[in-house]
Amino acid sequence: MKAPLLTFWPCAIAIFAAGFIFTLIADNEFYFFASYVVLQAVIMATAWNILGGFTGYVNFGSAGFFAVGAYTTIALNKAFGLPLPFLILAAAICSGIVGLAAGYLTLRLKGVYFAIATLAMSIVFETIANNWEYVGGASGAYILTPDDSLFFDSYIELLFMLILTLAIGSAAVARYMSSSRMGRGLAAIRDDEVAAECNGVPTLKLKLISASVMGAMMGVAGAPYPFFVTYVDPVSAFNLLIAVNAIAMPMIGGTASWIGPIIGALLVGGAQEIITVTISSEMNLLVVGVMLVAFITLAPKGIVGLYQDYRKKRRRQ
Repeated sequence: MKAPLLTFWPCAIAIFAAGFIFTLIADNEFYFFASYVVLQAVIMATAWNILGGFTGYVNFGSAGFFAVGAYTTIALNKAFGLPLPFLILAAAICSGIVGLAAGYLTLRLKGVYFAIATLAMSIVFETIANNWEYVGGASGAYILTPDDSLFFDSYIELLFMLILTLAIGSAAVARYMSSSRMGRGLAAIRDDEVAAECNGVPTLKLKLISASVMGAMMGVAGAPYPFFVTYVDPVSAFNLLIAVNAIAMPMIGGTASWIGPIIGALLVGGAQEIITVTISSEMNLLVVGVMLVAFITLAPKGIVGLYQDYRKKRRRQ
């Protein structure tokens, strides 16, 4: 599933162009709201997989890094009124530093102990947000949508193109890490960390890089979120569905490949948006749970794993 570089970038450019054309022909803003949510899920699933899939360290605190990005945007927008691209960059840096610090404290733990530690750190972040009055505290904060939407008809179209660009960028980062020497080192850690260390793999360094990249990408996903919803409080920023989706989507798509989380996010995110419109948003968590249980039971390697197994059987015939 490692697409050659010459294949990836033409596809990425084609997707970007299709998104831009979509803004010209679509006349219902709901399409952009729904697409934004799905593309945000692509970034989060890809980010989680950097640490959880490539390295094998299951992170239950992903919502915390997403919220760090969102609250970085709120704080800097209130203080300086910076343009959104600068806010996204700042959120990536802040969340990456938090990821590095969290990794340094927790990556010496393994298995369930690491998972519990990351969940505890997310609770710590939520407690800080609840008591930080500058960003609204427990009451939350409102964000005014800028009047300037460049040459788009509405601000949601601008946000759609922005999140599409960020999703393509996150896929490029994941693809590079998967196919590089770093990715091979992370795979060695996932398979057998002790053996990898004995063979000279700098395990702690690679794990810290993985945690930092994961945190930065989660922050990037969270940075535009306040402008999308216009109101953020700790309950919404640290929502359980965010953490569950970030874990479930890569597992459904396949954690061993960079493209697996993208497939899982498109499938699960699309299904959730359809269910939100046709039934109720309250069903989203149930749907994710059922799909996750089904795939873990019937296809533990995810959709990508099913495809790879199918290709192996075809070659044997």
